[in-house]
Amino acid sequence: MTSPESQTPIVFVTGGVVSSLGKGIAAASLAAILEARGLKVTMMKLDPYLNVDPGTMSPFQHGEVYVTDDGAETDLDLGHYERFVNTRLSGLNSITTGKIYDSVLRKERRGDYLGGTVQVIPHVTDEIKRCIDAATEGYDVALVEIGGTVGDIESLPFLEAIRQLRIERGSDKAMFLHLTLIPYIRVAGELKTKPTQHSVKELRGIGIQPDVLLCRSEVPLPDGERRKIALFTNVPEKAVISVVDLDNIHKIPRWLHGQRLDQLVVDQLQLGGKTGEANLSEWDAVVDAAERPIDEVTIGIVGKYVDHKDAYKSVGEALKHGGIRQRTRVNLKWLESEDIERDGAAKVLAGVDGVLVPGGFGDRGFEGKVMTAQFAREQKLPYFGICYGMQAAVVDAARNLAGLEGANSTENDKQAAHPVIGLITEWRTSSGEVERRTEDSDLGGTMRLGLQQQRIRPGTLAHRLYGKDVVGERHRHRYEFNNHYRAPLEDVGLVFSAKSADDTLVEMVEWPNHPWFLGCQAHPEFLSTPRSGHPLFIGFVRAAREHKAGGRLLNDSSVNEVAA
Repeated sequence: MTSPESQTPIVFVTGGVVSSLGKGIAAASLAAILEARGLKVTMMKLDPYLNVDPGTMSPFQHGEVYVTDDGAETDLDLGHYERFVNTRLSGLNSITTGKIYDSVLRKERRGDYLGGTVQVIPHVTDEIKRCIDAATEGYDVALVEIGGTVGDIESLPFLEAIRQLRIERGSDKAMFLHLTLIPYIRVAGELKTKPTQHSVKELRGIGIQPDVLLCRSEVPLPDGERRKIALFTNVPEKAVISVVDLDNIHKIPRWLHGQRLDQLVVDQLQLGGKTGEANLSEWDAVVDAAERPIDEVTIGIVGKYVDHKDAYKSVGEALKHGGIRQRTRVNLKWLESEDIERDGAAKVLAGVDGVLVPGGFGDRGFEGKVMTAQFAREQKLPYFGICYGMQAAVVDAARNLAGLEGANSTENDKQAAHPVIGLITEWRTSSGEVERRTEDSDLGGTMRLGLQQQRIRPGTLAHRLYGKDVVGERHRHRYEFNNHYRAPLEDVGLVFSAKSADDTLVEMVEWPNHPWFLGCQAHPEFLSTPRSGHPLFIGFVRAAREHKAGGRLLNDSSVNEVAA
């Protein structure tokens, strides 16, 4: 454990009544305000599930797997955190019950516990506290979100650990924010506070008294209800904060600041000597750009998990960020790739100004992605392929231009006549021959993960967008472009516009005779923020605007006009 002098003050964020109330967004918004006051802020998520990480969990069940610079596969809330604060997070900032028990059991097998009986208290809770210390050390303040809701059996070790931390550190080093639901009964025109009262009662039953209540509701909390909640929960009235449904999540920092939530934290954690007034001008500029657009485009997202849009959370946010940078409203049209296989690309893609094909795994819907790439190439429709979307574009080029009949990814066809996409172990051999063998490993064991450098080819669309020769992007994929097919695809005009730093792997492809057609193997959506956007998404949205304008090049000065 760290010494008391070096311990970072921590705000623990819990939730009650129901899940999906927005603990992650609320915590990130508070962090943004504290950062705007000049504090060095970090964030952390404690997830109660037994999976070691969400890497092998179904997108339908869990949503997006977010990837950090160090290659950690984490909960999507870390994406919210990085979009709201400037701190780059790592695997230390995402802890699961699976990780905790894995670590404890490894220590037991090594004999670290000297033959003693291993128990939840103190061994599991001590491991949780150790992880919290490791992730938060060196910052002015940290916000730690506990997943799930109060009363969940799985969350109890985490709640017990933070209860202990409060006792060990004191109220000036650890405080509790509890997010709870205030249902609004529309037909009666009434707010109901009983669920919040019971949620706090449950929390107090395990030894945690909240210092602040964040009360989520459809309408602002009247003073009468605020006083009632304060009376029944033993929370000061000024610390009962109304959190209403807003039409833009980027308004939340200003809303919370207006109720002096950040000042409550600064006062209790005695951070006044390190802070100034909150400068939220960047967030105000983001909101202003979103609410006063000069243009509007519709982007089709062709995926295979579109019924659960959280699977593409960062993609959707990055597209909106690209629009914010040029005061353009981006309407997202979610399209199922299997519908394109059934009904054809022309019908399904009608009315879109650009099409983005995101990442994914497995053969379901892949042919629809290939058809999308072909349609966009032939019809000069702006196309942005990310990961699997880049691979679909390569398969289209191989089949329909290079004459490589049966071209495919070995992910979908192990016996493909032309495996233009495959595991490195399937095509990289000392003799230069294609080697047909499969990879036996845990799922995710052969992933290329995390931030990796790539060299951009001068004179390409990618180089014009980045304005750099070398860039770093985050990766999450197993299959690569098969280098044995570079020559035949270059012969039909496909440009390999970026390669890995060692020149061995293809990172980006594009069509030079197309208004805007780019595929990238990495996931640039993980590095996009509302305050700065990302060069590829900004360029793609601009191309969609130009397509909507009938191919006319835009001469306005809107790109990046929002204060960065």
